[in-house]
Parts: sequence; C-alpha cells; structure tokens
Amino acid sequence: MDFLNALVALTNFVIIPATAYGSQLALGALGVTLIYGILRFSNFAHGDTMAFGAMVTILVTWAFQKMGVSIAPLPTALLALPFGIAATAALVIGTDRAVYRFYREKKAAPVTLVIVSMGVMFVMNGLVRFIIGVDDQRFGDGARFIISARDFKEMTGLREGLAIKTSAGLTIITAVIVVAALFWFLNKTRTGKSMRAYSDNEDLALLSGINPERVVMVTWLIVAALATIAGTLYGLDKSFKPFTYFQLLLPIFASAIVGGLGNPLGAIAGGFLIAYSEVAVTYAWKKVLTYSLPESFAPEGLAQLLSTDYKHAVSFVILIIVLLFKPTGLFKGKSV
Repeated sequence: MDFLNALVALTNFVIIPATAYGSQLALGALGVTLIYGILRFSNFAHGDTMAFGAMVTILVTWAFQKMGVSIAPLPTALLALPFGIAATAALVIGTDRAVYRFYREKKAAPVTLVIVSMGVMFVMNGLVRFIIGVDDQRFGDGARFIISARDFKEMTGLREGLAIKTSAGLTIITAVIVVAALFWFLNKTRTGKSMRAYSDNEDLALLSGINPERVVMVTWLIVAALATIAGTLYGLDKSFKPFTYFQLLLPIFASAIVGGLGNPLGAIAGGFLIAYSEVAVTYAWKKVLTYSLPESFAPEGLAQLLSTDYKHAVSFVILIIVLLFKPTGLFKGKSV
C-alpha cells in the first residue's frame, strides 16, 4: 500500500506537472528552433510573442464569457485560440516586414538580428503590459479537474489522492496533436519540404525555384500558432502574467539548445528534459520518501534540493553543461 501511495504522490506532484510543463516548453522551443533553423537567428522576442498571443486569447475569452458563449466542460479559451493565433500572425509578419526583412536583405550578421530581436522583445513586452496590465489574469473556466483527489481516494481507498487538472490533460493532448501535425507538414507537404530545403542550403533552394519570401511567411505563421498555443496553455495551467513569459525565455532557449538548436525533435526532447529536471530538483521529496523508505530512514526535513524560487537556475546549469561538453545538443542541431 505504501508503495502505491508513493507512486500516486510521485505521479501527482512530479510526473503530471513535469509532463504538462514539458509540453509547454516543447511548443515554445519548437518556435525558437524553427526561426533559428530557417531564418538563422535566435529570436529573443519569442517569450513576449507567446505573451501577446495569450493576451489576445484572454481578451477574446473574456468577451465570449460575457456573452455566455462556452464549450463546457472545456475552457472557453479554446474557442478564442484562433483569434489569438490570427492576431499574433499579423504581429509577427508585420514585424518581419517592418524590421527583420531590412536586415535580411542587407545580409546582416546573425548577432545583429539577435540584438534587433531584443529591441522587438522590449516593445512587445511594453505593449502587452500596457494593454492588459502587469497583474495575474485568470481566464480559465469549465471543469477544473478530470479527476479530483477526493474521487480518486474513494475509488482506490489509498491515503494519497491523484488529481489531474483539465488544463494539464488538455496541454498534453494538444501538444501531441500539434507536434504530430507539424512533423507531418514538414515531411509530407510541398511547402514543408521547401522549408527544409531552404534550411539545409539556402543558395541551392533558391536555384531550385523556391520562393524565399513564401518560406519566411509560412515560418512566421507556424511560429505564431506555436507561440499562441504554448502561451495560452501555460496561462490556463498556471496563470497569465506578462513578466512570467519573459522569464520563460531561459528554459525555452535551454530546451532548444540542449536538444540541438534548429532540430525540431531535439526541441521536444530538450523541453521535457528541462521540465523534468526543474520539477525534480525543486520538489520536496519528503512524502514520497516517507512512503518508500523504512520509518527509521524517513527524512525529517522537506528533502528539497532547491527552492522553487530558483527553478530556472536548473535550466541554466543544464544549458552551461551542454554548451561545454556537447555544443550541438543531444541531437545534431542547425537543421530542420
């Protein structure tokens, strides 16, 4: 019985949260890795692009809630998501036309584009804060849990209850669908193959008749969709606060780099590696160890390696280690 209680506690506080968080990081890292692989620069504005997409989704969600429109038991935000994606697509394509295209045509060095993206980041950050404010915003509705701890205890008779939030389940399912659709698009469609060819060899792709502006536009459209979905799912699972998305930039970039910057499969693997590492290191293991170990060996303290306030330090340490010993990441980077 104690073993089952330990397993439930581990699933409840480590496996499910880390899987949901890893799905969010993977979607965010996919956007970063696509921009790097195809447009050849690190987009530091990606976190605030996620914030912008989530903000528009929230505003439309609130409008739907006031009108009484819902898809209960699912969150109304799912109905608002296409509006968020459309607005974010308009923003990133407009930004590319107004800012990035100039430097692309001038064949500017990648570091120049990185610096430019930091300027775009601050503008987006200020825009989001100006429109929606700086405080936590909650917009979730519908069923809160797929299964509650109380119901689980009644069904199993265990002391530990397993609670699966609807937002966590929705995040995992959505991430699987989005990733499958993206890989199908990149590998099976003509446009996807053009994007891969452009990433592998730009000059050869141009000689083959591939339209570079079309590739750039499609890339930004995909990135807008990934950023909005990731930002909205993160907001549903936790809460929406603009500055949080700025902080998310570190684990998202760490996910992309650890997996192999420019490699979509690596971005997914890196996202889950970073998420599980952050959750495992900052979780207080006392309850799991108390169930698992003999009473005399049970820990007296929390058995927590690091406070949750420093969880992003975990991704930073992993990033440094990977850059020192395997700079191309777990998977070979710089390709789509």
